[in-house]
Amino acid sequence: MHFKLLLSLLITIGFQSLVAQENKLWNTKKCAVVLTYDDALNEHLDNVIPALDEHGLRATFYLIGESETLNKRLDEWRSAAQNGHELGNHSLTHPCINKPGRKKPLSPEKDLANFTLDRVVNEIKITNTLLHSIDGKTERTFAYPCGHMKIDSVLFFPYLKGEFIAARGVKRNMMTAGQIDLDDINCFGMKGHTGQEMKQLVDQAIESNTLLVFLFHGVGGGSPLNVSVEAHQELIAYLREKQDEIWIAPLVEVAKYIKTRTPQNKPKTIEKNK
Repeated sequence: MHFKLLLSLLITIGFQSLVAQENKLWNTKKCAVVLTYDDALNEHLDNVIPALDEHGLRATFYLIGESETLNKRLDEWRSAAQNGHELGNHSLTHPCINKPGRKKPLSPEKDLANFTLDRVVNEIKITNTLLHSIDGKTERTFAYPCGHMKIDSVLFFPYLKGEFIAARGVKRNMMTAGQIDLDDINCFGMKGHTGQEMKQLVDQAIESNTLLVFLFHGVGGGSPLNVSVEAHQELIAYLREKQDEIWIAPLVEVAKYIKTRTPQNKPKTIEKNK
């Protein structure tokens, strides 16, 4: 009788320990949250980075090599990298598919339909060289411009494997560490979202022990894909408040953590509320 009771107790303790471990897979935290900002906007330097630095949070900024803001404010981007923010690669010219009905048609030199595989790969490598000259880093992540991953039905990221730790796509999902495809990390794009809506996503990530990646463009202006400074401030204040439960880091660090701890199998997605 005593043996059965002891065995039952040991099983219960073991199960509780396993659950506790599974609930803290993200660098000892319940989940991971990554803040990413695309296109090297003035608003990122003026509104975002000062707010993040004030709260002690670090993020990933995906820079376009030919960006006027990058070229004119180079020292500020270098300073951001020195403060722990990741300067990610968002290509040299940000080429996209020139879809019919597009409000602002793309010029031929930015229409992805006019690009060869070699040109895409080479321009992305050139941008990596530029970024290295700014921050001195040899490890970073990539973000697909407009979410496009192929040239003539051919995936181009496999030709860049030696250049990057991982790549961020645009699919809206949260995933556990073992479900993530490092060639296409999912994210939630923000456009007009309130602080409360963004905090609800954070709560979902905590509850499901998943990775949540935010994709921002404009913050207080700079892009049609915009959120207000107030909503953004509400989010980052909430993240700081929840740091005991959330691992908040640039994507390159989270991707390296995933890479060393999980096999890269075909991912299965967890759909979340939009």
